[in-house]
Amino acid sequence: MRDIITITKAISDETRLRVLMALCGGELCVCQLVELLALAPSTVSRHLHILHNARLVDARKDGRWVYYKLAGKDAPLKARQCIKWLRFSLKDSGRVAGDAKRLSEITRTNPKGPCK
Repeated sequence: MRDIITITKAISDETRLRVLMALCGGELCVCQLVELLALAPSTVSRHLHILHNARLVDARKDGRWVYYKLAGKDAPLKARQCIKWLRFSLKDSGRVAGDAKRLSEITRTNPKGPCK
């Protein structure tokens, strides 16, 4: 039951949902998410920490930069099912579409992220 509580708390915030939907397009650097969300790096990092603890996202460090992606096949079934449900439920969201467009601009301008 603890897994379900952790997951539901993690997805109970609009910013964290936006992060999850942004990661549907693939791996992103924290700095790219900071630019997309227009939030302080510490705030974005806190949201990512919550998603990581819920095992909804995976992280990897490359030098001083941290990259995140949606949890993969190693994630618990509940986490993978949650991601699948969110993708289906939010596919027609105007906010998600707007974020996808903005993220496309961010990654096109500097594919490795504005921090490099």
